[in-house]
Amino acid sequence: MNELNPELFDLTMSAEAQPLLDAVKQHIADNVDPISEEFYALNNEKADRWTWHPRQLELLEGAKKKAREAGLWNFFLPDDETGKGLNNLDYAYIAAELGKSPLSSQTLNCSAPDTGNMEVLERVGTPEQKEKWLEPLLNGEIRSAYA
Repeated sequence: MNELNPELFDLTMSAEAQPLLDAVKQHIADNVDPISEEFYALNNEKADRWTWHPRQLELLEGAKKKAREAGLWNFFLPDDETGKGLNNLDYAYIAAELGKSPLSSQTLNCSAPDTGNMEVLERVGTPEQKEKWLEPLLNGEIRSAYA
């Protein structure tokens, strides 16, 4: 009988990714949690549930700007030239933290379905598709969909 590789059972976050997790937690505490109550209360002032209240957009853009300035933008990408080169296990720890605050992923440009669509475009997109869709997604200028 073959022995199982003990490394397969080590589910510890890497030391290299720990500072990123700490920075994400700090971003949430400093820039997301303080705006969340106001953000969700503004839903009561909208005439249409499918639109944004202008103040909601202002709050989100402010948190996104702070995330970009802190280097917390698009870090989910596994390619270390466009992301942080995280492996799936390290990203799982960060994603678990992001899941505690519904706005946090969006403020870091790490929300579904955009993350998966950006990964697909990065890996297999043509140069034209990357220019038309990946670059604006990476910049947070557009959102994407899964259909």
